[in-house]
Amino acid sequence: MLAPSVRHLEFERADGAPFAFIPGQFLQIHFHYADGKATKRSYSVATIGAGDGSPVQRIEIAVSYVDGGAATALLANLKEGDAIDASGPYGRFCLMDADQNRRYLLVATGTGVTPYRAMLPQLAKLGARGAEVALVYGARTEAELLYGEEFERFAAQFPHFRFFACFSRVPRALPRAHDRNGRVQVALEELKPDAAHDIAYLCGNPDMVDQAFAVLKEAGLPVPHIRREKYVSSR
Repeated sequence: MLAPSVRHLEFERADGAPFAFIPGQFLQIHFHYADGKATKRSYSVATIGAGDGSPVQRIEIAVSYVDGGAATALLANLKEGDAIDASGPYGRFCLMDADQNRRYLLVATGTGVTPYRAMLPQLAKLGARGAEVALVYGARTEAELLYGEEFERFAAQFPHFRFFACFSRVPRALPRAHDRNGRVQVALEELKPDAAHDIAYLCGNPDMVDQAFAVLKEAGLPVPHIRREKYVSSR
């Protein structure tokens, strides 16, 4: 359990074959409601691989539990060795090789931070061409800050990467230098988005994505430089 209502799960393909994906992509888990109706849910791949699309053996995801949720009923009760049906990868919420921006603003709430975890190998290489990266991650409390220690270690290792933890409800008991009190917009405005040099990625709660998009657009960032992926919790 990464948080009181978020579980980290790891899978391998039942046929033993590797799984190839580009950081930022997602897979879909297929299952049925109690009445037999087929449905599916999407989860970003959180696996830290080589970052170049090379196959991995283990597929990692973070799952938010929703009271009464059909996917929660399935995934909350999985035990080691259990099997599920899935397909993918899908999606284009990925870093582009053609991008030559000077700064990357990565904004997330909740499990929306998982694609950025998978991107860490790519983000590490951006410093070699002088690019900067700022990850702004919003959580209500410290207990809901997923993979926070990993991002802090990464920031300590790579000076071109900055990590901001934004707490909207309860500040950390022992505040750290990169903590901010309030929603992600607090840190985003502090970073002073630059229309000439920045590109932004927004992932997570739809309200956050819309509000952050408005801040960035007001700062002059062109719409193609604001990439969005909304996470909606479904029953």
